Amino acid sequence: MNAIPSRLPPGPVDLTSVATDDTPGFKGGKSAGEQALADLGPELSDLQERLFAERTTGSPRRLLLVLQGMDTSGKGGILRHTVGLVDPQGVKITGFKAPTDEERAHDFLWRIRRAVPEPGFIGVFDRSQYEDVLIGRVHQLADAEEIERRYSAINDFEAELLEGGTFVVKCMLHISAEEQKRRLLARLDNPKKYWKFNPADVDERAHWADYRQAYETALERTNTEVAPWYVVPSDRKWYRNLAVAGLLLQALQRMAPVWPAADFDIEEQRGRLLDEVPVS
Repeated sequence: MNAIPSRLPPGPVDLTSVATDDTPGFKGGKSAGEQALADLGPELSDLQERLFAERTTGSPRRLLLVLQGMDTSGKGGILRHTVGLVDPQGVKITGFKAPTDEERAHDFLWRIRRAVPEPGFIGVFDRSQYEDVLIGRVHQLADAEEIERRYSAINDFEAELLEGGTFVVKCMLHISAEEQKRRLLARLDNPKKYWKFNPADVDERAHWADYRQAYETALERTNTEVAPWYVVPSDRKWYRNLAVAGLLLQALQRMAPVWPAADFDIEEQRGRLLDEVPVS
């Protein structure tokens, strides 16, 4: 059974009602989940290669995976274990940090638009346009009227993406405060992980309830028919990776990319190769 969480239903969102350690759509444990992820690899890779090949015909189609979640929720793990199942030459990964001075001089979507993948690619946003309605709200970096404007701007932008051939898969990686604490402590226990530890992450834990409310509002306001949200329980890393792989596979299956037909005479080219003078 594929571990594909259900799309978020319309209406108010209560993240406290979604268990962070649940495994919707999958009955097995870690070993079975890791094997199921590996089993998805060949079909994912085949469909991704078809999508990449389609661009040679002038097709505008592409796929954008949006990964949004609290620190340690597993964006990097998904990039390694899930997105890593497909050919990297057809993948474009963009991580959004705090905006630069140049980016602040433009509308918040300016840097997002510049990162939209080219036709044929799977694009991945490690954080995204949603930072500007999450951190912006929690830390009051923008007033309430501006935050409201951004929800509508995001919806318009995502509808524009779909109209232009970009299919969008949005995943909210849902972890508990207790699991985040365990993961942060694990980084402090391992010298090889010190580089991943940011003291600011501990500071942000004081705003956990505020972030949950900000996420609930953002999910509710931007859960549209053209770009729905999926809340992925992420306390179990193996399930998180499998669930996102299932959502990617589902999207690619719906896109159903096909191998481009030859735009040349196949038999003529075969004959040229068979009749050529041997290369010395």
